[in-house]
Amino acid sequence: MKVGISSPIVALAGNRPEWEHRAGVAELVRVAKAADRLGYDFMTCPDHVAVPPGLPRGERFYDPLATFSFLAAHTERLRFLPYVLVLPFYHPLELAKRYGTLDHLSGGRLILGLGVGNLREEFDLLGKPFDDRGPRADDALRALRAALSSRVVSYEGEYFSFKEMVIDPHAVQSRVPLWIGGHSMRALRRAVTLGDGWAPAPQTFRGPSPERMRQMLDSVQIPEGFDVVFTPNRRIDAIGRPEQVTELMRTAAEAGATRINLTVRHESLEHYLEQLEAFAEITFSG
Repeated sequence: MKVGISSPIVALAGNRPEWEHRAGVAELVRVAKAADRLGYDFMTCPDHVAVPPGLPRGERFYDPLATFSFLAAHTERLRFLPYVLVLPFYHPLELAKRYGTLDHLSGGRLILGLGVGNLREEFDLLGKPFDDRGPRADDALRALRAALSSRVVSYEGEYFSFKEMVIDPHAVQSRVPLWIGGHSMRALRRAVTLGDGWAPAPQTFRGPSPERMRQMLDSVQIPEGFDVVFTPNRRIDAIGRPEQVTELMRTAAEAGATRINLTVRHESLEHYLEQLEAFAEITFSG
């Protein structure tokens, strides 16, 4: 099972450790380089344009495209996961060009996390329709798949259509993984039908419990090579309580996960990096 990191710094709610509130570019680069060196699979960055003050999920959100383009130059193998892009905010060709360029520049290290979105205020602010966001997102997924990895692209759908348009540069991966966010059965069916993986939120953000994840996965036909992302419900203390690492790996496997989106307990940047080291030593050494 591969493990990525739920990146610190790039999203900030009030309950984050104090050092993250002061952290910036230098600290973020150190985190990315450490994850790259230690063998972590990916790092994440959320996607919000503008949010109401006091939003419980936080007010700071780094832009994933700018962030990952910068960090790609400081890393060699680490993959980049927007977790998740709000599909209805964008035209599929916009995503294909911008994130296809990121895939091109990073040597094929993009994973696209994609979701329908649920913050009506942000939709209204951006002038995007909210009520039909589900079917619009489904059509966008089909259009995005048609456009991501080719130079000349065409698609005809309910909401989006284009014919023989050139995207250059484009993604170098022949099939960029599309991991679909959302915690409902509809989201899982969307992932199984139109994506390459399912990345539900943790239970603390209304996501399914491990037992519920297993039940949901057992109720659908899982395609070969399909990925399932598990985000733990707590921050793991690999230094002070190494048994939590074993418990996490067992829980994720029982839930049906193929990937873990790791969060660790930390009080400073150095502590965070030490936790990554300790987790990697326990998990990746074999």
